[in-house]
Amino acid sequence: MKKIKLSSHWPIADIRDNIVFAGNGNVVLCYQLGLPEIYSLSEKDFEDLHTTWFQAIKSLPIGTVVHKQDIYEKKAFTANGLPDKTFLEKATHNYFKDREYMAHRCLLFFTLTGNKAFHNPKYVNPFRKASKGIIRELDTNLQSFISSVSDCISFIANSRKVSIKPLIPAEITALTTEYFNGFNEGFDTDILLEKEHIQTGNHYFDALAINSELCFGERVQTSKTNERFTSDDFVFHQGFIDGLGLTLNENHIVNQILYLDDKHKWRKLLDKKVEELSKSSNFGSQNRVILGKIQDILEKINGDDNARIIRGHLNVVFWDREPGNLERIASKIKAEFKELDIIPYAPRGEQRKNYLLNSYCCFSSNFSDEDLYVTDLKHALCLFINNSNYKTDPTGIIFNDREHNIPVLKDVWDEGKKRIKARNFAIFAPTGEGKSFLANNILRQYFENGVRLVIIDLGGSYTKFAKLYPEQYTVLRYESGKSLGINPFYISNPGDVNPERLEDLSVFLLELFASDLKVGKAQSVAIKKILRYYYKNTTENYSLDSFYRFIEQRKDQLLEHLKIHPDYFNITSFLHVLSEYVGDGLYSFLFEASEDQTYKIEDKRLIVFELDEVKDNKEILSVMLKLIKSAIQRTIWKNRAEKGIILFDEFAKQLKFENVLESVEFYYQAIRKQNGAIGIILQSINQLPNNSTSASILENTQVIYSLNNEKGYGELVKRLNLSSHDLNQLKSIKNNLSGLRKYTEMFIKIGKESNIFRLEVPPEVYAAYLTDGTENEAIMAIYHKTKNMEKAIKEFIRQS
Repeated sequence: MKKIKLSSHWPIADIRDNIVFAGNGNVVLCYQLGLPEIYSLSEKDFEDLHTTWFQAIKSLPIGTVVHKQDIYEKKAFTANGLPDKTFLEKATHNYFKDREYMAHRCLLFFTLTGNKAFHNPKYVNPFRKASKGIIRELDTNLQSFISSVSDCISFIANSRKVSIKPLIPAEITALTTEYFNGFNEGFDTDILLEKEHIQTGNHYFDALAINSELCFGERVQTSKTNERFTSDDFVFHQGFIDGLGLTLNENHIVNQILYLDDKHKWRKLLDKKVEELSKSSNFGSQNRVILGKIQDILEKINGDDNARIIRGHLNVVFWDREPGNLERIASKIKAEFKELDIIPYAPRGEQRKNYLLNSYCCFSSNFSDEDLYVTDLKHALCLFINNSNYKTDPTGIIFNDREHNIPVLKDVWDEGKKRIKARNFAIFAPTGEGKSFLANNILRQYFENGVRLVIIDLGGSYTKFAKLYPEQYTVLRYESGKSLGINPFYISNPGDVNPERLEDLSVFLLELFASDLKVGKAQSVAIKKILRYYYKNTTENYSLDSFYRFIEQRKDQLLEHLKIHPDYFNITSFLHVLSEYVGDGLYSFLFEASEDQTYKIEDKRLIVFELDEVKDNKEILSVMLKLIKSAIQRTIWKNRAEKGIILFDEFAKQLKFENVLESVEFYYQAIRKQNGAIGIILQSINQLPNNSTSASILENTQVIYSLNNEKGYGELVKRLNLSSHDLNQLKSIKNNLSGLRKYTEMFIKIGKESNIFRLEVPPEVYAAYLTDGTENEAIMAIYHKTKNMEKAIKEFIRQS
């Protein structure tokens, strides 16, 4: 057969759900696997996956063919999943569109054959129709087979590392067409089977295979050292044959085919073979090598009750538009095999055609004894590839994968709480490593997805990106001796005085009055009674000053009138402490607001409190945080259905003051009732005091970002209970700040899942996030002329 036209040789007789009834009499159950992300697995993870595969496959019936097929294709990134509405979204979409990457699909097939002995002749015409006709009904034998495969699939799915789903008929049909159409797109073609090469449309094909025990070196294992990321002080692992997977970076398919044989039959055959070879081992070194290998296999069978003898075949089919490139690709594959101490076989002529055709799922039972190696199932499973591309979520924040620098969406909000119970996050990185840049990237995308942002900032890092949304942001900046314009007592109508409002106000007053003391329930009840009485008897100009005067004027009869025991509320002490905040008190300016200004923030979705001038004054900062908390409760948290994030930037400077930590802990407790998250940014986790309050904050922080830290990650690992592989990932972080594709790498842990991601952005986004330096000054100079940040960024890029 020199030419195959698929329409004339359609290999499938019928498909029901994911069950293929092939024209040659085989019945094939078809599945697609979702494998863990590349670089996310530790040495133990590889061992665990190997165990999972062994436990799942070992009990399948004698005569089953298991075919795992990993298809890798060079593709152009479509960017269809990326948002494309705002200025920065469009810039990101256009920047990454058409970037080349390797697409990967992992398929798993289980074949029930009519020939359980697998004694195939050297060449079988795969398109020859079965003489006994096709099994059309689910007979007892087939039902039993389906049940066994179903148990196997359930076991794999329960591993949690691997997801698995049945293929649907349309997917099976498309795969068949694609395979025999040589992965050409846009047209149908025929397979030309020449002695020199195999050509399908624009693609030329070749193959390399492991088809004998002699191909293997001394040993195989579940994983090996990843030389690219391993350093002197840590070892990074990859799967044993991962070098033949994504990182090969060529169009290819890895086919791993297992024939599950009868252990007892093989024991007898091998015993007989050993006897024959023992007699002839003196006639050549090759015979002695074969004898040694067969004796090893026999020892495994006899010494391990769980041993499952299989015959296996592994091949790598590869293709390219230029026939001259096939030799280059073959060299790359041979180099990978050499690293593993494996010598592949290069099929030619009829054999190459045979390997290519029989690597299609319906034909993988056609290999003869000469194409198969004999080994134990555990040995063969070391040759499984157990990882894939980074997984992209349906929605989320855009980061970049580590392999191709293409965008992946990571759902760090997790609406359904499948990965995390609390969506609070923390960013750790020393000065100069890009903390604010990363925070800008995360917050900007949240904002454009409809999340309301409140940023409490001591460094002025967010004003520039805010200016891209002129109608939607406000910056409340503290200036010495001036109020922020937040009046916690302000109400627009009497209906505002509800239990929640009184509760919030009482907390605010008691924190102001007794910030260093433990406040009891009795005090809380007393202050709420007084507040209620105040609002009933005051008609206008509600403020702290007004409330203070109200109590001062009634101090002699107030407690008696409200039936409050003096032990529960000390009026003299209260008036003394609060005198500092009213009249001519030292900090009275903080509350000088005849009218509440929080209406300014009610309709804003991006609110920045800039407290740079106050960062060294414990008292003012403490009061400011209380005022901000009051404003947040009355405006942002009014609508619990609305998503919101509160970010504390330069958090370490705020933490110098003991009561700040407790104030922030309040947010962590309160945010649970809201549809929101808290974010903190620290140079080092050591800046969080090692106490119960910090422990509570860290416990409720389930999304961790860490950038490069040359001082190491010991404390981060200790305080966050990170795994040894998390530490290896952290140590493997490498930034690339030169060349065409500049990026920083970061460790992201979402619940229990972790990996290294990259942050690469287009020039427009880079310009929007800059917070200092000459480039930032140049952009701001243009902005002051144009009063339009988008125009300023475009002009800056045009001039660069």
